Amino acid sequence: MTHTLKQRPFSLGNCNMTPGIMDLVKHFQLPTHAFIARHQAGDWSEMSEEDAEENRLSIKEGRRVFSAFIYKPQPDIGINIWIITEADRSSTTVLLPEEY
Repeated sequence: MTHTLKQRPFSLGNCNMTPGIMDLVKHFQLPTHAFIARHQAGDWSEMSEEDAEENRLSIKEGRRVFSAFIYKPQPDIGINIWIITEADRSSTTVLLPEEY
């Protein structure tokens, strides 16, 4: 499900990757830049409409923004990817759910 924001994108701050994400980049060439761009543009992928609405409100009110994606490096592999931008917009982290 794609969600489009009408307001300006929010700041990402410093972008960081956890060790698990760095392994995916190394082994599967995970396109982190594409997922981060979708996150900032308001495409939160696997989020429910309720969670997407919470993200839209979080952008307006300066709270944390959260996205969930499923990366499929091969047809039989689906890997959950999370992206979190902190409320103060100082940083955005790409991580695996188990690294939270």
